[in-house]
Amino acid sequence: MSTARLTLRRARVDDADAVLSYRRLPSVSEWMGAPPKDFHARFAAPERLDLLLMVERDGDVIGDLMVKIEDAWAPADAVSQARGVQAELGWALRPEETGHGYATEAVEAALRICFEDLRLRRVTASCFAANIGSYRLMERVGMRREARTVKNALHPSGEWMDGYGYALLADEWRRRGRWRLGPFVSPPVDLPDGRM
Repeated sequence: MSTARLTLRRARVDDADAVLSYRRLPSVSEWMGAPPKDFHARFAAPERLDLLLMVERDGDVIGDLMVKIEDAWAPADAVSQARGVQAELGWALRPEETGHGYATEAVEAALRICFEDLRLRRVTASCFAANIGSYRLMERVGMRREARTVKNALHPSGEWMDGYGYALLADEWRRRGRWRLGPFVSPPVDLPDGRM
């Protein structure tokens, strides 16, 4: 999928070095933690690789997006109706690429994939409450803050920190109708379950 300035594509095993080059930087690892010693093996694992979309600008990887399709909660007699109906998003971007609207453009494209191509009903994302850039990005793309949790997540510093949970429903996304992505010039990205 291409937007006005970016290309989103499925991650490949050979993307590991590009991803590691920014994930190991202090401004990224501050929120995600330092990459593990077995980063390449973990990155190449199908269950991880299948969740990632690479964000490219002019052919260079500038970030990655996680699109993790999940089941919603449902009572036992309705479980089949709740399978694969929502997604959790996550992202990382090269620090030198921030401040240009690339993260906003990439996340808006991911929302388009989730709501138009995959026909999901809900998308969520979360972050540490202190990660101002991340929660502002969620707000810029129209997500609503649904929760503030108290000291529920262990920060890489070893401190238990508060978090924010955001979400957006497909109906809300459609009603907004004010995407800044510009024309799409390539077909949607194929995701692991065969949906586009």
